[in-house]
Amino acid sequence: MSTWEATGVGSHPGEDHLEAIKVVFGEVPGLPYLPELPARGVGADMIGRTAGMLVELPVEVQPSGWRLTDRPGRDHQRAVDHLRRDLDGLEEIGHDYAGPLKLQVCGPWTLAGAIELKHGDKMLADAGAVRDLTASLAQGVADHCAEVRRRLPGVTEIVLQLDEPGLPGVLAGTVPTASGFGRLAAVEEWRVEESLRSFDSPIVHCCAPSVPFALLRRAGVRGVSVDVSLLRRRDEDSLGECVEAGLTFLLGVVPGRDTRLPDVGVVAKPALELWRRLGFAPDRLAEQVVLTPSCGLAGASPRYARAALAACRKAAQVLKDDPESGLQGG
Repeated sequence: MSTWEATGVGSHPGEDHLEAIKVVFGEVPGLPYLPELPARGVGADMIGRTAGMLVELPVEVQPSGWRLTDRPGRDHQRAVDHLRRDLDGLEEIGHDYAGPLKLQVCGPWTLAGAIELKHGDKMLADAGAVRDLTASLAQGVADHCAEVRRRLPGVTEIVLQLDEPGLPGVLAGTVPTASGFGRLAAVEEWRVEESLRSFDSPIVHCCAPSVPFALLRRAGVRGVSVDVSLLRRRDEDSLGECVEAGLTFLLGVVPGRDTRLPDVGVVAKPALELWRRLGFAPDRLAEQVVLTPSCGLAGASPRYARAALAACRKAAQVLKDDPESGLQGG
């Protein structure tokens, strides 16, 4: 795991996909990823991009957002076209790359809380619809991964990231109904666990408070991606159990929007301090911790996006080279 060191969460600013891919491969070569550019509009956003991968569940945009429809239309095609262009760019720039590659898709629960049924409420309101959505997404993601492998034969493994910012709300019963006047019932943890097992050892990204660490560990995920500033002391017992179980942590340590970046020692400090509080050996830090921005970089300037990734990579080197002094120095 230590070869990963640093990576990004997923989204990038602007509309130039080739430039974004070049930045990724240049700044986080240990675990590059296929960036998303939501500024391009319909079908490039997190929901639309992933909905375009669904098998036999076409979608369209209504004034209220994405909705299931009877047949693929213009909105669905836009999402497919954006992704195809991105894959063309990935193949052009990464054609001789050898190593792991990260792919991000919206997870089934955040997706179910965002897409509406043809006539009525959100998919999340219907357990059968969520099962269908999960199966469709799992097949679509498997197809997506297979195409990336065909295009980039040097990829040694695909690291799948499920973006689930909506998961804490799904579990707490705070997701609004389609009308906005009510709240959808809380989903039982076993349903979430079962759905996550439909995917091949994913990393789950959740840039929201109250990440359900124990549930994710039970579901057998490979790792968890979080904003370190949102972690609370009450999370630390569950975090420790995840470390013991060998999960990888992608820790968001620099803001996702433009700011003055501190030196690398300060960037690395939240990860070092968390590790010290958890009480694990320093040598496990670089093996199980990967540094990232706190969330996506879509709201940043292109210059900052590049600098943020570079800061994560350099700070990760501190964790790798000298974790002992950081842990002792506090």
